[in-house]
Amino acid sequence: MKFTLSDEQQMVKKMVRKFVDEHINPHIQTWDRQGYFSTEVLKKLGELHLMGVCIPKKYGGAGMDYNTLAIVCDELERGDTAFRTAVSVHTALNSMTLLQWGNEEQKMKYLVPQSKGEKIGAFGLTEPNAGSDVAAIETSAQLNDDHYVINGSKTWISLCDIADHFLIFAYTDKSKKHRGISCFIVERDFPGVSSKAIKGKLGIRAGNTGEVILDNVKVPKENLVGEEGEGFKIAMSALDNGRFTVAAGACGQINACLEASLAYCHERETFGKKIGEHQLVQQMIAKMVVSLENSRLLVYKAGELKNEGKRNTKETSLAKWYACDAAFDAAVDAVQIHGAYGYSDEYPVERFLRNAKAPVIYEGTREIHTIMQAEYALGYRQDKKLRKMLPSWPFNE
Repeated sequence: MKFTLSDEQQMVKKMVRKFVDEHINPHIQTWDRQGYFSTEVLKKLGELHLMGVCIPKKYGGAGMDYNTLAIVCDELERGDTAFRTAVSVHTALNSMTLLQWGNEEQKMKYLVPQSKGEKIGAFGLTEPNAGSDVAAIETSAQLNDDHYVINGSKTWISLCDIADHFLIFAYTDKSKKHRGISCFIVERDFPGVSSKAIKGKLGIRAGNTGEVILDNVKVPKENLVGEEGEGFKIAMSALDNGRFTVAAGACGQINACLEASLAYCHERETFGKKIGEHQLVQQMIAKMVVSLENSRLLVYKAGELKNEGKRNTKETSLAKWYACDAAFDAAVDAVQIHGAYGYSDEYPVERFLRNAKAPVIYEGTREIHTIMQAEYALGYRQDKKLRKMLPSWPFNE
């Protein structure tokens, strides 16, 4: 395992950091206050080939490795969680799932334009009564001649009003429980598809999140991803990819908290000296430093397994759990370092704290990952080889 970035990865890191400083950071406080999601940022990310960074060139992507995707997510969340979330959902949950499970026709029709950033993809699994308990979904898909009729609703769907394509999970056979779930590509323009954004969120206010309603939506048979009954496997493999990018983004959140806190430590004085000279403040700074290093190592370890096409559920779960908890702790400490000013949006740390809570919940709650890691350690849980493993890097073609 290498502990240094390649020249190409360093170039991407600098490029995304420059992009964030020029196109996100000058506006994000206003966007956050207004609850405004900038589609222009997504367009620019597409122009930089960052919406399909780890998708093979054959399918319109940049052909880079999975840890380069992690670097992109790390730097984007340094700006704001909303834009890392957009890349996580579009690239990791949707496009990487199509790469792994889609047939050639589906890849050419849907994956290619998504990889180029010409179309936006989203992921529809969560429902009002089904989060961690995936088998509790109620959305149904009935086969009728040459199409399926899908009915149901999905909630907490990122890019709900923006996405052109959704991966929707629905029961084709409820009697088989989770083995009766299937996955479908649903286009926004299909009659019966509608969406509604959720207002009043605690954090990620500059993101677009909401409900997707499916009312007698006719979906062509050829839009079934994989085979009937493979939806649960597809969803779990997608979550391995999504969790990887969430963990990478959490590194960016820690880094943002550290940078803001360091700047304030050099600016603010109490009791006749810079607050950075106070040992308890130094303790909080040191904690951010070590959590950032540890989080990145866990992320890159999972990324290397992805590069090799190996199952990485355990390693990705650990990275997601540790990094997201560490990011929340860093945000709490950043607010504490800023004192009363940390409680206002004059400084960005209150936004960091609000944003840092959601990743502790989505893509597997802290409690789910705690149970997973304990079951791995106890020998109760084993990773079985999926029918289709994630393609291994390099993606030169």
